[in-house]
Order: sequence, then structure tokens, then C-alpha cells
Amino acid sequence: MVIWIQLGESANYVCDYTFNFHWHNKEPGPDSVIPYQIGTELSYRDLVNELKAGGEVHIKGNVGKNFAYSMGADLKHFGGSGEAERAGKIFIGGDAGPEAGMGMVAGTLYINGNIEQPLGNIIELVSDVHGYRKFRSVTDILCTGMGNDQLIDNEYNEAQSILTLKDGIPRGTLAARCTCTCTVIVEGNAYNGTGLLAKKCTIIVKGNAGMNTGSHLDGGTVVVHGNVGEFAGAYMKEGKLMFLDAKGFIGAEMAGGAIYSKSKVRTGSPAARSGLKREDISLIRELMGAGRVESMLYNKYMPDKEKEKYVEVRMRDGSLVLRRID
Repeated sequence: MVIWIQLGESANYVCDYTFNFHWHNKEPGPDSVIPYQIGTELSYRDLVNELKAGGEVHIKGNVGKNFAYSMGADLKHFGGSGEAERAGKIFIGGDAGPEAGMGMVAGTLYINGNIEQPLGNIIELVSDVHGYRKFRSVTDILCTGMGNDQLIDNEYNEAQSILTLKDGIPRGTLAARCTCTCTVIVEGNAYNGTGLLAKKCTIIVKGNAGMNTGSHLDGGTVVVHGNVGEFAGAYMKEGKLMFLDAKGFIGAEMAGGAIYSKSKVRTGSPAARSGLKREDISLIRELMGAGRVESMLYNKYMPDKEKEKYVEVRMRDGSLVLRRID
């Protein structure tokens, strides 16, 4: 099937699988009519359901923030598996706002206007539709292959499953939900959420990375040769996260895995410092290119099981105390 929709003004949350605007702000809901339509009264859910069925959505006009969020993900929040599923195609006859394709794992985007940076988990390909730019998710390419597609300004060694991003474009949620053995090398900086929910894949960022780096990491490895933003490693289940320094609150609500930082950083409960082992030092030397002495000075953080019984409470004077959870 094909859905056609024309927008008189730019609309946000179009084709957002998470319906995140509903859960955070209550209104509008997934079944609310998308604003600024001309001649149709389609809901947010109508477009998502069409994509889930493998169909096409054609939009004449501009789309704003949260475009194609988590497209192709069978979200656990709605009773799904949390894995990638088939997804259709979206054609935008206009511009797309920043963070397009955050958390996207399947499907194809065609855009004939401009797309603002930062991008989500998408990468541009040589287009097979005249007048449109073509994008697929990084995760889709890593786990299902290039097929007949060709990259623009980036390189992919399919035999070794190594994707090198050289175009200097900041991307968020890189390799989100990745379940295959592969490597992504970023020759520059990354945006927020690098490695979100990745079960496999090694992601190496040669520069800095933003907030929520390694958030919900579930077995993958994220290496940042620079600094990361707040809440790195939040809700980690398994895997390894490594960087030089962080802005704070690393490992908040983490349940497993290990975080390595060259600098001592402020943690979120239940993350706590843990002793380095020989294998940790070897891993730091391998992934960070650190010398033997330098690697021994890194700090390791893991979830403290005893700390899980407490919650941090900020007092009126600004101090933090731990209170036991009954």
C-alpha cells in the first residue's frame, strides 16, 4: 500500500515509532491527527502501521523533530521483541529536521530537500530515485549488508564488517540495537546515544561523544578516544564502555558491564569504582592505544550490588545522601 499526505507546515513526530511525545506530554496521542494536513486526516499511528506492514509513506512538505525515530524497531514498550523488524519506505518532498532517524534500524528514507544535522543512525547512499537523497540505517547495513547500494563519502569493508565514517557528520544512536559482529570507526565526533541497546558491535569514536554514550548497552563495546557527555553508560546491562573523561553521572542505574575512564568521574548509583585486573589493562592498551603505565592508571566502574539498595537524595544544602530503599 501507499499513503499520501500533504503538510501545509512542518510537523514534528512524523513516523515516530516510539510515540514518545505521548508518553512524556500526554497530548497529543498516537491516534491524534497529524497537524497541518491538507485534504487528509491521518493519525501518527496510521503512518507507523503502514511502515510496519512494509508499505510506503509519501509526504509532501517538511517534517521537523523526531522524524522516523526508532523506525524498524519492534519496541518492547509495546510488547515487542526489541529486535529489528521489516519496515517500508518514506518519501519526503521537502526538508527534514535534526536528529532524523535516531534509533532507526530498518527501512529506507528518501528526502528531496535538506536534512539538518545532527543525523540519527542513518547514512547516505547513492540514490536510486531521481531527485531524492537516499538513507538507510547504519545498523541495517551492518547486519543485512549493502546489497546493491553504494556509500557516499564513507567506506565499508563488507568482508571484514568494518564501517568507517569519514564525512564528519555527527550522528546519534550509532549502531543502535546492533546484533551482529562488526566494527564502526568514526573519524571525528559522535552525537548522543552511541551504541544504544547494542548487543554486539565495537564502535570506536576518534573524537568526542555526547550524552548517553553507551546508554542501555547490552553486550557491545563503545570506545571514545576523547570525552563523553552526561549519563554515559546509564542503564547498561552488559558490555564495555571506555573514554578519557566524562561530565558526570556515569553508570546511573547500570545493571552490568564495565566502564573505564582515564579520569576519575562522578558516578550515578549504583556505579562504583572497582579494581583493575590484568585483562582490563590489556583491553585498555588494545582499544585506547595506551602505554602499559598509562593503562594502569585508568579507573574502572561497575554496579555495586550493595549500592543498589540505596537511592541518592539531594538535601536542601545541595549535598547528596544515600537513603536505603525498603
